[in-house]
Amino acid sequence: MMNYRQCYDRSIADPASFWAEQAAAVAWYRPPRNILENLADGSHRWFADGTLNSSYLALDRQIALGRGEQAALIYDSPVTGSQQTYSYRELRDEVARLAGALRALGVGKGDGVIIYMPMVPQAAMAMLACARIGAVHSVVFGGFAPYELALRIDDAKPKLLLTASCGLEFDRVIEYKPLVDKALELAMHQPAHVLVWQRPQAMAELYPGRDLDWRETVAHAEPAEPVELASGDPLYIMYTSGTTGKPKGIVRDNGGHAVALHYALPTIFGMQAGDVWWGISDVGWVVGHSLIVYGPLMNGCTTLFYEGKPVRTPDAGAYWRVIEEHRVNALFCAPTAIRAIRKEDPHGELLANYDLSSLRQLFLAGEKLDSSTQHWLEELTGKPVHDHWWQTETGWPVTAPCTGLDGHELRAGSSNRAVPGYHVQVVDEEGRLLGPNETGSIVISLPLPPGCAQTLWNDHPRYLQAYLRAFPGYYHTGDGGYVDEDGFVYIMGRTDDVINVSGHRLSTGEMEELLALHEAVAECAVIAVQDALKGHVPLGLVVLKDDARIAEEALQRELVALVRERIGALACFQRVVVVKRLPKTRSGKILRAVLRKIADGETYAPPSTIDDPAILAEIAARLSGAGLARAC
Repeated sequence: MMNYRQCYDRSIADPASFWAEQAAAVAWYRPPRNILENLADGSHRWFADGTLNSSYLALDRQIALGRGEQAALIYDSPVTGSQQTYSYRELRDEVARLAGALRALGVGKGDGVIIYMPMVPQAAMAMLACARIGAVHSVVFGGFAPYELALRIDDAKPKLLLTASCGLEFDRVIEYKPLVDKALELAMHQPAHVLVWQRPQAMAELYPGRDLDWRETVAHAEPAEPVELASGDPLYIMYTSGTTGKPKGIVRDNGGHAVALHYALPTIFGMQAGDVWWGISDVGWVVGHSLIVYGPLMNGCTTLFYEGKPVRTPDAGAYWRVIEEHRVNALFCAPTAIRAIRKEDPHGELLANYDLSSLRQLFLAGEKLDSSTQHWLEELTGKPVHDHWWQTETGWPVTAPCTGLDGHELRAGSSNRAVPGYHVQVVDEEGRLLGPNETGSIVISLPLPPGCAQTLWNDHPRYLQAYLRAFPGYYHTGDGGYVDEDGFVYIMGRTDDVINVSGHRLSTGEMEELLALHEAVAECAVIAVQDALKGHVPLGLVVLKDDARIAEEALQRELVALVRERIGALACFQRVVVVKRLPKTRSGKILRAVLRKIADGETYAPPSTIDDPAILAEIAARLSGAGLARAC
């Protein structure tokens, strides 16, 4: 094993040399000689003169290495009761035929393609088929509202839109085609065709001329070979929320992305060719790109495609069943998924029905991992549970335990040390570097390592303004926290989630960590509410475990006492409200900004990413009954 400290120090002292060495592990058509180019505007380019193809690396290359008959993708769908396994050769053949069909429809290098799909294998095939012919794919989470889909259609200007007739939840069928039709009514740009994967649970009506049946179209297509692409050619666009109301199109390049993921899977996650990896997310999010499709396949792993939930498909033992049945070696999921399991099965009784002997470790990210959830999961499974931190913009982890390197260490409460390539630092509001254990804005010194976004789709000035202008010489993450004397990073939440109480700047993340320690609390959020005297005061919203037996007044007394003991009276933490659920995005992030508006009686609009808009009215009614949400 390589040593973590030696790798990290080399990556910071001489990034070009370090990443040239990592790039040598990638099968380029033309290996790069121009490794790192710093640009005048503060951005930079990696491997500018190299050429490669991401679909080739994920499929054809693995077959050439003798993995043709190995399982590449396992589809497990408890909502339909079906499973299917594709070998690398079978998946390559499906992707090649679909790529040929796209080409026959006039899609080529540089053309945009929108993918609006549920978690079915055809979604991964669509991504890889676009990569094969150099088309730029943008996956939009299936079920997104028509208006939001229309915004992305107008920004990406796709030549083709791929969708399915429906998506499935444990208790309902969501018809996609009417949503697509409405989005195209709203959009100014019109794709030439809509390719529809028909599912038996809801067959879609096809409009002659524009809409095409997926199976019929692909059946007659000639397979397409991968095309040679420049390292800097865009692989995909990933839209993320923007403060202006216009979504930001994060652009991922082919070359840097491939090098980063070739490095990340073995170095961070300890995965090797032939291992079974389960990235629990959706292809509509960056995790679905890096840790369900491209990363595992480029490293010769078997990847799991799961169409289901952590609970109610059929119960809170769903994850344990999948691990046993498919002999999963390691997995990624959001902390909110584990909290959902803990809420319904607080003592982990369902785990006794399953064998987790294949599982080596679990990785959690997407929301702050509280120590209570981490310890519960470790004690329940007997496996290491690792916190780590990254963003849509970075595309792969910034801080994490590098389990594939010798000498890596862990520290509870921390998202762990920076991964080689990321020089993580902390600055104050004036951009001055802070010392160990001083809280401020988390930044990353430039250059960013390969794989990180260097622009936005058709809006480079917005990229520079959003990420590079606040602190010159650094990438501004938008997260706050601190780094301790040993280099361990502590993410305390978005910088706008800091409460100013009578001049004291207090972290909501720290308070949430304390509330989560209570044995009755399954999940929680702390937000700032306006106060005439102190400016703001914290309010705790908690979801109880299913077996909790405690009066709300008693719970409030105990939680207030806990915060007072650990943080002090200056926190002014005096209010706790019990709610049935917390509003979240489909990727599991709690919508704290919306909660603040509800509590302060301000008008609010349900964001496009919310998983269940009805929950906002429930919380507004609950807060109003507690004397809050005066004007909502």
